[in-house]
Amino acid sequence: MTDRLPSPVTIEEVAAAAGVSRSTVSRVVNGATSVSPSALEAVSKAISDLHYVPNRAARSLASRQTLAIALVVPEETTRFFGDPFFAAIVSGINARIARSDYVLNLFIANSDPGDKMTSYLSRGNVDGAIIVSHHTSDTFIDRIADAVPVVYGGRPVKLRDDDYYVDVDNVRGGREATEYLIGRGHRRIATITGPQTMPAAMDRLTGWREALAAAGLTPGAVENGNFTDEGGAEAMRRILASGERPDAVFAASDLMARGALHALAAAGLRVPEDVALIGFDDSPIATSVSPALTTMRQPSFLQGEEMASMLIDRLAGIAIPNSRIMPTGLVVRESA
Repeated sequence: MTDRLPSPVTIEEVAAAAGVSRSTVSRVVNGATSVSPSALEAVSKAISDLHYVPNRAARSLASRQTLAIALVVPEETTRFFGDPFFAAIVSGINARIARSDYVLNLFIANSDPGDKMTSYLSRGNVDGAIIVSHHTSDTFIDRIADAVPVVYGGRPVKLRDDDYYVDVDNVRGGREATEYLIGRGHRRIATITGPQTMPAAMDRLTGWREALAAAGLTPGAVENGNFTDEGGAEAMRRILASGERPDAVFAASDLMARGALHALAAAGLRVPEDVALIGFDDSPIATSVSPALTTMRQPSFLQGEEMASMLIDRLAGIAIPNSRIMPTGLVVRESA
């Protein structure tokens, strides 16, 4: 006679062994942050002792959830794969999702022809979405936000009372980067911005302007580098061709700063001796160029983790603040 396999351990048995409620076990399994250290330790021990394995299919059926989260990036594929900022953000999101019972679906699209993606996301195929790098023209993301709970990476273009987002203080970052250049004695300070359809780019430009106004300095040239390497190079060439050469440049991303660095070298100008240069991100690019970039660090990996945590908490019905603003910090190297 064949021995019958033991019945799977249930979540109720784990809760009884840990001395907590079923919902507490569920929050621990899903990786929610609103669990006390003592409860977390008790549940983790019970799970280990009982060899409990969550039944994803059964839980999905019982809760009427898909246990899937969409990551929507409204960008061209070439930009997504070419910018290390996205690699850090996605790594952080994925690390947090991996500690939960959710799976991550990636959607890269700078438009939604025929509303194919929007329809897919709104028809019960995902429980929620994280939207990163959005523009004023990305109207399709409003329809996604109307269909499922959403957390934005960066302040939404049209901020609503019920929007949730994770961001850094981009105004302060742009201001502090420019103040550093002013403190080093620079007076003709230009900037290379990102697209002015994106709040991060607009805010960094605002910070640059505020620092110059506070110092009584006339703003230098402003050119859009589109948050790309080649865009940064083209913007730098336009600045050099515009007339008075700047003695410093604030580029609103490391990728654009790298392009600017190449354009300055091609023009026979030395960094920082002839033109000081500062970037934004503290991505791997900053230490891969020569001279190494002085830059404003933003915690991209941690931002990704926080976006995923915020959405998981929302899906668990946990009351949380609508926004989380994370710090930036100046990293001084050789270019400024």
